[in-house]
Amino acid sequence: MQTTHHRTAQGYGPKTLSMALALMAAMASTAWAQSIQFTPSAKVLAGEPFAVVVEGLPPGDEVTVQARRMAPDFTGQIKPYQAQAVFKVNPQGQVRLAEQAPLSGSYEGVDGRGLLWAMKLQPGPLDAGRTPAQTDYTVLHQGRAVASGVLHLLRSLPEVQERAVPGFEGAKLAALPGSTRRPALILLGGSEGGSLVTRDAAVWASRGYAVLGLPYYSPAGWGPQGPTPAELPSLPASFANIPLERLQAARDWLVQQPEVDGQRIGVMGTSKGAEFALLAAVRMPWIKAVAAIVPTDVVWEGWGPGVAEGRSASFAWQGQGLPFVPYQGFQQEFAGFATGQPVRIRRPHDQGRAAHAERVEAARIPVEKIAAPVFLAGAGDDQIWASGAMTEALAQTRQKAGLPTVSLVFAQAGHFLGGTGTSSTQHYNDGPMKSGGTPSATAQAQVQTFEALKRFWKTTLEP
Repeated sequence: MQTTHHRTAQGYGPKTLSMALALMAAMASTAWAQSIQFTPSAKVLAGEPFAVVVEGLPPGDEVTVQARRMAPDFTGQIKPYQAQAVFKVNPQGQVRLAEQAPLSGSYEGVDGRGLLWAMKLQPGPLDAGRTPAQTDYTVLHQGRAVASGVLHLLRSLPEVQERAVPGFEGAKLAALPGSTRRPALILLGGSEGGSLVTRDAAVWASRGYAVLGLPYYSPAGWGPQGPTPAELPSLPASFANIPLERLQAARDWLVQQPEVDGQRIGVMGTSKGAEFALLAAVRMPWIKAVAAIVPTDVVWEGWGPGVAEGRSASFAWQGQGLPFVPYQGFQQEFAGFATGQPVRIRRPHDQGRAAHAERVEAARIPVEKIAAPVFLAGAGDDQIWASGAMTEALAQTRQKAGLPTVSLVFAQAGHFLGGTGTSSTQHYNDGPMKSGGTPSATAQAQVQTFEALKRFWKTTLEP
């Protein structure tokens, strides 16, 4: 041992030893050749399966995987979001995000989409030239970036074509090009109103449907300077006695379009749109399938400028307001926007239902009269209204009648079940208005709801 040590000391000076160590480090770096692989490709339609795999890492080491993207916040402003997680490299020198739980970081458990829904708003400047479709992944090993890549999550296929609908302000029809007559979907949004629902038309058109996004209500807005005019002034500014016949008129236009198979039309509504969709399906046998996301099992009171409290229903049929359940404590709950107290719109719903139990049966949506298949998805921790319990009530009624029904209830999720689980769910309960749910449970519910909806439409509307 002494001889060996003596030769090392004499044969290799400090400079030679430093060069040898540098050479060894270079050889190690070359041997591992770190990279990020996206499958099936680096461009994926949001809502379709994909995998992220980091390769060429030292087995057993720990690495940090960061994800960053530019995305709109609730005001529509584009801002930076980021998440990260620490993983242990597997024996094959890989980190497989869809198969491994992180040791620590922005989310827990095995979830290939975790770094997407777990993103939080970040301070600092925008990333110039980046779009919301681009997610930048960076891998850090021992504090040094060793690999990077960009995943393009497309909201819709670029070839989808959209056009305005004459006579229906704000409405859009979206479809893939070609002469094929396609099954059709009509989308109905919730109490946010305006044209927001039309953004999802291209999402479902990318799956092969002709999709009509149909606004039916457009309230005044609120901006940094105060009240703003309604986006679509020809539509009702109050959510009271909304005519169900608007859907019938939209269908009459839709069946005349060359890309539409008029015998295969489904209707999907979310929140108040779910109320609309179920009420319409009771009365309109041309609806071949209906999906109600975070639905209600009764008709509720209407509201808005010029609407007297307790006097009007949310919806009307043939000029008559439908029987409804009144709210209780509606104005008191909304006072939280001025005081900064949490606003849970579920409370005036629950209190009204309890105080007016004698009106519930007359206001009940008779879903046993819908012959078409029905899809229901509710949230157990919904703080807008009790969509979980109301989904269960609707499903029980359908089950007793022996009617085809898909029913999903997510115990820990909140109101926002629409989506693909690939956008941040971290800020849904920021500010006074509370939608409920944990970020993880709501994201998982979005994924499962979207997958189940794809199967539902395929089963009910496609040949």
